[in-house]
Amino acid sequence: MQPQLAAVARSADDYAEVYGNLLRQSSLPAVIHWILPEWLPQHAGYFGHQDIDAAYDALIDLVEANRDKVDGVKLAPLTVERQIELRRRLPEGVRFYTSDTDRYPELIIGDDQGFSDALSPVFDAVAPLAAQALRALDDGATATARTLLDETLELNRHVFAGPLRSTLFFKTGLVFLSWLAGHAGHFRMVWGEQSARSVPHLATAYRLADTLGLFPDPQLAERRMKAYLTTCGIEH
Repeated sequence: MQPQLAAVARSADDYAEVYGNLLRQSSLPAVIHWILPEWLPQHAGYFGHQDIDAAYDALIDLVEANRDKVDGVKLAPLTVERQIELRRRLPEGVRFYTSDTDRYPELIIGDDQGFSDALSPVFDAVAPLAAQALRALDDGATATARTLLDETLELNRHVFAGPLRSTLFFKTGLVFLSWLAGHAGHFRMVWGEQSARSVPHLATAYRLADTLGLFPDPQLAERRMKAYLTTCGIEH
């Protein structure tokens, strides 16, 4: 809906009307997910304002007017500082979902004024460690949770590396690691996206994941890594 609405809406009132009608029809609280113009230029002027701060204000007003129908909001890309600022402005009970890939531990752990909920693919590659971290949070062991999440940063920063829209290629790394871990029977992707990342990039992802002990069967991961290198014409 977002690109089409951005093309036809003329004011913040148009957005309030459309989103309000949709939210009122929803049987459950919804998540408002807004991809900013840095990633989708056609979203310039979204929520009725070219000025981004005014657009944020319009979003907050929309949430305030429909707080019983809004579970949370998710915006990207945003700096950590901007995420925290907007998180603190949300009505009580409305979640701020982060998709941050660089400094997510501090957002998830939070501060004395709140925390962000993770709705992010960063957990995909590091599920065992992420699960331990979340269990530690449940037990009140915040320092342990932060340490575990910090351990995942190097791998995720590598998997999600790239300027602007090239970060979409993170899917290649995640599928590759899933295959190495035995969760998939092949390493093929729609539109040939298994080739979207270089051999050195994927080899580094393997090394970092192996160092973290993320593979349920390290021998299988090693065999598949060697088979991949062989198909790429690399002797090992």
